[in-house]
Amino acid sequence: MTHPDPVIIRRYSPEPLLSHPLRMLGDMLRDLGNSRELAWRLFIRDMSAQYRQSYLGYVWAFLPPLLSSLTFVFLNSQGLFSTGKTAVPYAAFAMIGTILWQVFVDSLNAPVNALLQAKSMLAKINFPRESILLSAILMVIFNFLIRLLLLAGILIHYRIGLSSSVTFFPVTVAALIAAGMALGLAVAPLGALYGDVAKSLPIVTSFWMLLTPVVYPAKSSGLAGWLATWNPVSPLIITARETLTGLPLAHLGIFSTILLGSLAMILFGWICFRIAMPHLIARMG
Repeated sequence: MTHPDPVIIRRYSPEPLLSHPLRMLGDMLRDLGNSRELAWRLFIRDMSAQYRQSYLGYVWAFLPPLLSSLTFVFLNSQGLFSTGKTAVPYAAFAMIGTILWQVFVDSLNAPVNALLQAKSMLAKINFPRESILLSAILMVIFNFLIRLLLLAGILIHYRIGLSSSVTFFPVTVAALIAAGMALGLAVAPLGALYGDVAKSLPIVTSFWMLLTPVVYPAKSSGLAGWLATWNPVSPLIITARETLTGLPLAHLGIFSTILLGSLAMILFGWICFRIAMPHLIARMG
């Protein structure tokens, strides 16, 4: 005799979620674990839609950072854009920087884009909302793994030797993803309600890139030096590039501080995401 599957009972209460913080954290961790399979299915769906339904397919993963860096390489070769001396050939310096910058930009855009794509599903189906965020993170990692082939080609072509610091490279990439996701979670609720946020992010990140030592070495003085010091993404980009080019890791202290701060912001953003979701769904519906 077969027994019926147990009925899952979900209770709703008018009490604020923050009135029972430990219970809320427990629910968050439980939903995070339960969302893994759905997150994987959403990732497969989004990956198919992004690459298989285009003529160039996976080439689109290479084009944004490649074209962006080649623009500065051309300007530098023509004497229209001077960066000074770099530790590796400038073309390699710029392409490595733009690939790393694209990791941060993808992570920043991921939460907003994921919520916009799941609007109709959120209004109709009750499921762990964390699966949307996990799917977005998987897409960011997948895109980076594709670009990793381009990164390896750059290192080989320009004969850039690796040192033992390259073992720290995955940590620097994780820090870029964490920083982007932290900021993305902060603007995701507004982005789900107002399309202006998604439209303004490319403008903001394009200008932000010019204020970050992505295609030029970090300065130690003047306005550029001040911006490099107080720009939270600068130490992440610099340290990640140093791990690949064999340079001494000169910013590990501030790098660690930003990484820990990003993780704390992700937790805070996740809590805000949980609190805001019922209101967002009601507004979107």
